[in-house]
Amino acid sequence: MRRKYALALAAIAASLATIAVGARADDSMMTSAMKPVIFTPSTVKWGPGTGEFKGLTVAWMSGDPTKTGPWTVRLKAPAGAKFPVHYHNDTEVVTVISGTFAAAIGDKFDASKLMDLPAGSYVVIPAGMKHYAMAKTDCIVQLSGTKPFAMVMVKGSM
Repeated sequence: MRRKYALALAAIAASLATIAVGARADDSMMTSAMKPVIFTPSTVKWGPGTGEFKGLTVAWMSGDPTKTGPWTVRLKAPAGAKFPVHYHNDTEVVTVISGTFAAAIGDKFDASKLMDLPAGSYVVIPAGMKHYAMAKTDCIVQLSGTKPFAMVMVKGSM
């Protein structure tokens, strides 16, 4: 079961590789893990994604995913958004905040193998594990890691 949940998290992380930083916590929250970071849903700063995932929006919650050290970001994905097969250089931790996200482990995108991950789901995907995902409904997923974020797309997997 845990491996299937981990798939969903990895797919979410795939979007980070092609999303320009549209919204960030203020610099004091980005540079020090020793300072408190407090957000309520109404104070989260969202910005547009770019590149391959233009339909997504992103919010940097804490840390900096371009640097070594703990970081957390949130992604808003519209229903139907697909995350092609990919893998990461670091263990990826994914939490589904709202909506239904779906993910699977594998070398080729196969919608029939996606496992639904409703709000509250938690997934850990080991570094190097190939996975893919899809937003079943409009959803928000939270990604966390400790190394600079990197995502390697698997060509010909869709």
